[in-house]
Amino acid sequence: MSITVIVGAQWGDEGKGKLIDVFAKHADTIVRYQGGSNAGHTLVVKGKKTVLHLVPSGILHYDKTCVITSSVVIDIFGLLNEIKNLKDSGVVITASQLLISDRATVLLPYHKSIDLAREIALSNSSEQKIGTTGKGIGPAYEDRASRQALIMSDLFDDKNLYKKLQYGLKEKNFLLKNLYNMPEINIDDLYQQILSVIDDLRIFRKADTSLYISEKLKEGKRILFEGAQGTLLDIHHGTYPYVTSSSTLAGAGSVSAGIGPQYLSKIVGVFKAYCTRVGSGPFPTELNNAIGEKIQSEGFEFGSTTGRSRRCGWLDLVALKYAIRLNGINSLAIMKIDVLSCLDELSICTAYKIGNKIIHDFPTDTNDLLNVEPILEKFSGWKTDLTAVRTVADLPKKVTDYIHFIQKYLDCPVDIISVGPDREQTVWVKPLYKD
Repeated sequence: MSITVIVGAQWGDEGKGKLIDVFAKHADTIVRYQGGSNAGHTLVVKGKKTVLHLVPSGILHYDKTCVITSSVVIDIFGLLNEIKNLKDSGVVITASQLLISDRATVLLPYHKSIDLAREIALSNSSEQKIGTTGKGIGPAYEDRASRQALIMSDLFDDKNLYKKLQYGLKEKNFLLKNLYNMPEINIDDLYQQILSVIDDLRIFRKADTSLYISEKLKEGKRILFEGAQGTLLDIHHGTYPYVTSSSTLAGAGSVSAGIGPQYLSKIVGVFKAYCTRVGSGPFPTELNNAIGEKIQSEGFEFGSTTGRSRRCGWLDLVALKYAIRLNGINSLAIMKIDVLSCLDELSICTAYKIGNKIIHDFPTDTNDLLNVEPILEKFSGWKTDLTAVRTVADLPKKVTDYIHFIQKYLDCPVDIISVGPDREQTVWVKPLYKD
């Protein structure tokens, strides 16, 4: 059996959480393969809203197994708080429902302190802030790359945990005190905090999630890979340096899970019918006007992790074509098309202009991207409430014209259309699973 990957095709916040929840119904195992608690996946089931950060979005399906693999950075206190909040809302997670890789990086309070200290320092300088969430994600990945990180298995090593914590904290406290003029982290206090949650974490420990996933593939099980953030925030191929600290691409799922790329057969790219971006960085189609404010209001474009307002703009097909190429996307899901029902007229970006030159491919130089002018194609609005639509035949012609234009430009099928936040508000153009 093969693997389906759900990947964000823009700057994140595309609606992956809803789609993963919908797909999870047909899968056996749901795998989170990168990022950390800076992700925010919002699910709405029968009107009830659930926001997840580290727990995979398939967790609301009680008969599924959710896996957190080695390339995720885990805020252990945040994770347990998330599990507690789910329990308080009636979702009790058992040891068989959630498996955490022994090789995943542990994110600790000193990572958050460094993250916040850097942003404050940038605020007081001439340099522009990156606009991080302050969740410590970057510093945790840095520790992994420099081989200073604690990994999940270290938490259960009674003999060496304190020594490893001491090693990781030595440099961080020096930086906090001498470079950023911030309070140091007390190692004994932190050690006791960790010890207090070890038993709660132990029940979800899985020594080798790679082996587990491999065995499920051999058994013919359906596996769903869940990405976080979006393609244009990828550490290697995104709008660097205004990116996240991990690879957000579909291929990263293979590396993190520890299985061969040949199993990644269906790559579903999730995108909004417009674009949004949180934080700093280039945004060619941004609407700094009343239309952008209207889309923001109608789409309730505020971050589920930070609460920050999202910058809004027209759909950018140049960027979307780039995302399709990077990920190998062979199926598209368009989200929040119902939001555009508020507009009399809308536009799609089909090319960029830099000086006197028209380009159709996404620039790799961020400075070029900061200076592009979008070439726009206009469409009439449909001014029709779409939230009750459940079949393609019931969509207004102006909506299908809009979608057909996107498909033709991208040479990639739009198989799913989301017309509202609830699980049931989904139009299937082509079923991706055949039971």
